[in-house]
Amino acid sequence: MEIQFYKYQGTGNDFVILDNRDGRYNELSADQVNYLCNRRFGIGADGLMLLNAKEGYDFEMKYYNSDGRESTMCGNGGRCLTMFAYHQGIVRTVYKFIAIDGEHEAEIDPRGRVRLKMQDVAEVEESHGDYTLNTGSPHYVKMVSRLDELNVFNKGREIRNSAAFHTAGINVNFVEVEDEHEITVRTYERGVEDETLSCGTGVTASALVNYHNEQGFNEVSVNTRGGKLSVEYDRHRDGTYSNIWLVGPAEKVFTGALSLSQ
Repeated sequence: MEIQFYKYQGTGNDFVILDNRDGRYNELSADQVNYLCNRRFGIGADGLMLLNAKEGYDFEMKYYNSDGRESTMCGNGGRCLTMFAYHQGIVRTVYKFIAIDGEHEAEIDPRGRVRLKMQDVAEVEESHGDYTLNTGSPHYVKMVSRLDELNVFNKGREIRNSAAFHTAGINVNFVEVEDEHEITVRTYERGVEDETLSCGTGVTASALVNYHNEQGFNEVSVNTRGGKLSVEYDRHRDGTYSNIWLVGPAEKVFTGALSLSQ
């Protein structure tokens, strides 16, 4: 099978993208996806996405982790796929697409940043100062100091494989507060089973936990190892969150073709 691929990245979170609007890649196996994402033997990426046609939407997003398994929502992936759609001639003022967690909207702002609307969050659980919540993917948020010295791989793997999360897995975010409007985040991602340079749903989860307005509009600037993102949202008196937007760059890195064995 001949594969025409596109490589995109959003704050260092990188993806192989395939244009599957004609269904030619419907039968990709987990092993093939894993091979394409392999940084030694394949193209190399944190995940792979298919741009699918879907009636009633501008496109459908199908996302696989680098281990080859179809996964839950990827925020940076959604932003990159929106930019890819634009580059493929799908030009909209507001994009409407469907992903595994439901409908999303996206915009490309005048600065070329992609704004992605995330799902509302109804519940944040706190235990001993740590938080768990779902922003399209499940996340664990732990507040730390001296984040640059933390062994994110070891500590993240320990939490991800703990008794509470071993079966389904969880993404683990370590967060250092810079000031009330700015945080720094490092994330260990399940499915990649390593630290990534950025995680969109993890950045979103971390920003929601670190609100500075008890009620009403919040905007949190987030530093990651791959660059800067921001998260805008409304926090309500009952502790729920709505109108959540993940904002940041999404860029094409390169394109290519390869022959993929069956």
